[in-house]
Amino acid sequence: MGSWEGVINHYARFLPVDEKTPVITLLEGNTPLIEASNLARAIGFGGKVFLKYEGLNPTGSFKDRGMTVAISKAVEMGKEAVICASTGNTSASAAAYAARAGLRAYVLLPKGAVAIGKLSQAMIYGAKVLAIRGNFDDALHIVRKIGEKYPVEVVNSVNPYRIEGQKTAAYEVCDALGEGPDYHFIPVGNAGNITAYWKGYKEYMRAGKIKRLPKMMGWQAEGAAPIVKGYPIKNPQTVATAIRIGNPYSWKKALEAAEESGGRIDMVSDGEILYAYRIIASTEGVFCEPASAASVAGLIKLVR
Repeated sequence: MGSWEGVINHYARFLPVDEKTPVITLLEGNTPLIEASNLARAIGFGGKVFLKYEGLNPTGSFKDRGMTVAISKAVEMGKEAVICASTGNTSASAAAYAARAGLRAYVLLPKGAVAIGKLSQAMIYGAKVLAIRGNFDDALHIVRKIGEKYPVEVVNSVNPYRIEGQKTAAYEVCDALGEGPDYHFIPVGNAGNITAYWKGYKEYMRAGKIKRLPKMMGWQAEGAAPIVKGYPIKNPQTVATAIRIGNPYSWKKALEAAEESGGRIDMVSDGEILYAYRIIASTEGVFCEPASAASVAGLIKLVR
């Protein structure tokens, strides 16, 4: 068996790349799908639970899957700089892949509402970081305006190449299981990831790789649940900083994923998120961030 070469090289036939695309990779992807039998017993769930451990990507999140494609395409298009709004994970990923590609990276973040560890990552990779008075949605609005006026590539999930890269996680889930899962529980912030997974599952189905599609079960934090409540949240609040977003860019596509699959978008409280955060670690030895624990919090809520 050959060594892993990153998601673009491994899944090239499913991605918008060709021989002209310079592949910018940190060998992201190929993360383990861990069966969580201890967790299943602890919460009283009779089926099998699997955790897709995306924290083992190069900068510690699933964002690396999308960023390898977005940055590779930016280089292909001759861009010299990239920009993003971020509460943490996107900034670290964008800065790392920009550094790998020799591009300048700029990050706008909401002052006082960002994961410090991720911010330090972005800075050490060489990104120029600017804090604004406002929330993530305000930062993304500014970033998109800059992208429209100047020759800089926006690498938030408004960039379709981000979704293309992130869908590869769905392929890996199916490759590991030998079939599509019955249900997929997933956190929902800006809603790019639920959009990407659903796209990936449907493409694998069309390619004959799987015979069934999962029900997509998206979970927002109670204080940042615009999709559930049906209106934008002006000042979203939650301990789960990665999903502290009041007006998701992929709102419509998240709803489509839930509705088409027979799933749902729902919400969990910060207390439920923190309980899940602790029980994942104490039963399985898997440490995740609070936003990731929202998906398990959703499962616990339905089981109980």
